[in-house]
Order: sequence, then structure tokens, then C-alpha cells
Amino acid sequence: MRKGDTEVNIKNRKAGFEYFLVETFTAGIVLTGTEIKSIRAGKANLTDAYCTFEGDELWVINMHISEYERGTHFNHEPKRPRKLLLTRRELKRLQTKVKEKGFTIVPTRLFINEKGYAKLEIALARGKHSYDKRESIKQRDQKRDMERYDD
Repeated sequence: MRKGDTEVNIKNRKAGFEYFLVETFTAGIVLTGTEIKSIRAGKANLTDAYCTFEGDELWVINMHISEYERGTHFNHEPKRPRKLLLTRRELKRLQTKVKEKGFTIVPTRLFINEKGYAKLEIALARGKHSYDKRESIKQRDQKRDMERYDD
């Protein structure tokens, strides 16, 4: 990472609660200049984002990257669709899995790698039922109680 850059690690915590994360991939993302500056400032949100295929290309939809505060009239649109960069093999694998019933692709983490490029960690996910969510809440509460008693 270049000197002066801060560590950027924006997570989608809701995704782990709403879905069973089956497999994860790290994808490059096509951005404009003001978008990468906003991401480096930590001004991004993955909460309602999802990924979809248009032809053979994978796009992330609804990912919010705030406008750059020092940007001019050339500033970007906050929720525009952004293209994801994966290998052809990974794209084919994801495309066949998504066609199966119950699978979707959700972004789980946005970070900047050691070369200074923005990367998006996406996961092949299957939706949880309400009873699965109750089980997750129960396990989280038990873990919190155990940590409380260990101290």
C-alpha cells in the first residue's frame, strides 16, 4: 500500500445474517477517479447491493459510493452499476450456479489491496429462512455470553 493511504475495509454485515455464504471470490471493480477517492475516504456502503449478469459480464447494482466532496461537475453518480472483473472460468462457474434455484451473488467486503486497487469480495450465497436466522441470533448471543464469562 502506498504511503499515506489508510486501511479501507468496508463490510456488508447484513449479508452474513441474510444468507449462507457458500463460496467467495475476489473481483476487481471498474471505477472512475472520484469513486476511488471516495472509497479511500471510506465513503461507501454495501448494505443493499447485489450482483447480476448482463450477457457474460457481472455487474454490481445498488452499491452506494458517496460523491467526492472536492469533485466538480464531473463527479460520479452514487448508485450507478459498476462492472466487476473476474476470470472467464470464474464467471462461467458463477453463471451456472446462479441459474440454480436459490442462489444469488452478494458483495461482502470492499477493500484496497497492497497495489492500491479497489477489490470487491463477492460470495455465492443461498438465502436463509426465518428459523435459520433465529438460530444465528441464538449462536451469536451464546458466544457473547461465553466471552462475558471468560473475562
